[in-house]
Amino acid sequence: MRNISLYLIIIIATLLAGCSGEERVYRIGVSQCAAGPWREKVNREMLAAQHLYEQNVEVTICDARDNPQLQIRQIDSLAQTGIDLLVVAPTESAPMAEAVARVRGRGIPVIFFDRKADTNDYDAFIGGDNVVAGSVVAGYAAELARQVAGHRPVVLEITAAMTTSPAQERHAGFEQVMQQHPEINYVCMNSDWSAEKTYQILKRQIAAGHQPDIVFCHNDANGLGAYKAAKEAGLAEAISVLGIDGMPDEGIAFVQKGYLAGTYVYPTHGEQIVRLALNILTGRPFERDNDLQSVMVTPRNVDIISLNSRELIRQNEDLITIHDKLEQYFGLYNAQHKMLMASLVVIALLVVAVLLTWRAFAQMRKALHERQTMHEEQTLFYTNPDSRTLRQVFETPQEELPAPRSQDTIFAETLNEAIRKNMANANLKMDELGETVGLSRVQLYRKVKAITGLTPVELLRQMRLQQGYVLLTTTTKTVNEIAYEVGFGTPGYFSKCFKQQYGKYPSDLRQTQ
Repeated sequence: MRNISLYLIIIIATLLAGCSGEERVYRIGVSQCAAGPWREKVNREMLAAQHLYEQNVEVTICDARDNPQLQIRQIDSLAQTGIDLLVVAPTESAPMAEAVARVRGRGIPVIFFDRKADTNDYDAFIGGDNVVAGSVVAGYAAELARQVAGHRPVVLEITAAMTTSPAQERHAGFEQVMQQHPEINYVCMNSDWSAEKTYQILKRQIAAGHQPDIVFCHNDANGLGAYKAAKEAGLAEAISVLGIDGMPDEGIAFVQKGYLAGTYVYPTHGEQIVRLALNILTGRPFERDNDLQSVMVTPRNVDIISLNSRELIRQNEDLITIHDKLEQYFGLYNAQHKMLMASLVVIALLVVAVLLTWRAFAQMRKALHERQTMHEEQTLFYTNPDSRTLRQVFETPQEELPAPRSQDTIFAETLNEAIRKNMANANLKMDELGETVGLSRVQLYRKVKAITGLTPVELLRQMRLQQGYVLLTTTTKTVNEIAYEVGFGTPGYFSKCFKQQYGKYPSDLRQTQ
């Protein structure tokens, strides 16, 4: 009989193992060098791509805010959390080499995105070809220079921070083409990624009488700074400003409004980053260098490119919505699967119970006799006056007992504490939240819906927005910092949800304070 029981226990353990087994999740950590619309677009595309492919993917994104030391700490932290692969866009080329080496030392593959570090120890690179970007803009600048009449055309390049690989490569591509045009007076001045500094440089050049005909800036934000300086000097029509990035609400819109004479669309394609990562993790063939192709935006083609870009953004937002719904459906499927496995476990337990009943019956008779003896002793104790007096020492007066509380109140308090404890986790799953309060995903859904009228996902989003509202009105933290603190994957998505909830954007709320 003992052998039979042992075999049944082994069977039950096997069923439980099958019930708890889950599909492999590939965890991809992303270290972005900074924030900004262009990088937020990449982040949204990567998050939307989590369910585009057959593998189960979880993307975690950190923002280094242009701080190399912060990015080094974030990279070390991501490596310690058990990620399967690291995607990194270095703030600067030199400082990131040692941090990347430590990650590689753990056996974690590394993909450089958009930028590279001063190391050849990485698995793949993906991003726009910055040398090509610089040369394409230079070709268009030469075309504009041929339209200048009456004097030798002057082309001024105002670089970004030359400690970064994009600035170095964009300058190399631009300079190479400019050297092929001796009829152009080419001037290069170093700056950083600050629009204000670009504005000051061009303002001083104009004041000194060194008015350029064409100004090339390494991104559209700096291009807007150059346009501001030209406009203040009354030279907005005389100076053509060129940039790089081509975001729908920035560079492309600037070309439509006439602020820029052109911009190069620097491609994002976050979904291709995720696909490249999965190819590496699953052992599929992949290219080490992956250059993303793009196009120059000019007044001639800006309208059609703007239309296409906005449509792609809308489709990406739809994918994020689909992602949320898929999480709900997958949770329901997992719950049903676990219920089936639990039923099999119950059947096995019933078999064990039947086989062990005969032992329980024998022991019951013995226990019954012992209880009868104990009952007689208790009766004597409670009916004895001296015993009643002693018993009062151990009794608690009714007025000192705690007030009764409903199960719904206890559940609501427990759930509220769990959400606030895990609010900063942008990748918090409903299964994890359910486990915290001791419920399955389906039970959690029904319970929260019955009490609040909201789904768990809606309740979590509402509490995050409420906390965001409090932080906006009581602290000096930036909108980006607050978005990440309350668990939104991107500040842009936080702003969109905040507008839907409160009728105004976070920045608008700040202005009313």
